[in-house]
Amino acid sequence: MSITVLFEDEYILCVSKPNNMLVHHAHHSRNVAEETALLQSIEREKGFKTYPIHRLDRKTSGIILLAKEKSFISKFQELFTNNAIEKVYFGIVRGFSPDEKKIDSPVKGRDANVHKEALTYLKTLANITLEIPVKPYDSSRYSLIEMKPQTGRMHQLRVHCNKISHPLLGDPKYGDKNHNIMFAEKLNCDKLFLHAGKLEFQHPFTLEKLLLKAPFPKDWLTLFERFSWQNPLQ
Repeated sequence: MSITVLFEDEYILCVSKPNNMLVHHAHHSRNVAEETALLQSIEREKGFKTYPIHRLDRKTSGIILLAKEKSFISKFQELFTNNAIEKVYFGIVRGFSPDEKKIDSPVKGRDANVHKEALTYLKTLANITLEIPVKPYDSSRYSLIEMKPQTGRMHQLRVHCNKISHPLLGDPKYGDKNHNIMFAEKLNCDKLFLHAGKLEFQHPFTLEKLLLKAPFPKDWLTLFERFSWQNPLQ
């Protein structure tokens, strides 16, 4: 699989991660022999190692920053720590979501017993009613949303969408099973509809201002056309 490079210089490589691909294998992973992780693919294609600066769930597609040297990581991570980088995600959710909403609700960290403060700003870009029944209703409603997380908790956006009763489509853990099945069976879309679309920041080494965008996967483009929704990355 060829990885889409969005930006590259001597410090970083910015790529678009496909849906359902691990960034790297955990040491205890049982699937190491069975699938290729993002970092492995990049090393094969580019011939050098890269180091993740931030996280992206396996099921989430889109933009990820990778450092070319371990010594570069901390400068870029400071951007995330100091909220000096704007992250923009897009999602498709069940129901008609609010025009705008601040979701300020704690999320469990990697230590499942500890809840940590989490903040997301949500904005609805478009919605649609489909004449396709999903129990218990005769029709089904969906919204295209933009989300700007101000914190970086594990599964934050997936949890926050569920928290306001507008779960992301294709989310096996926090989503709505009936709607996920309908999307898979009627629309031939069985992926998680969460995409890391944009990163905007000032490069900590070159001081260049960067606005990086990751194009939507094919499933998204198919739905944009079918629902007559405008592509928010164009």
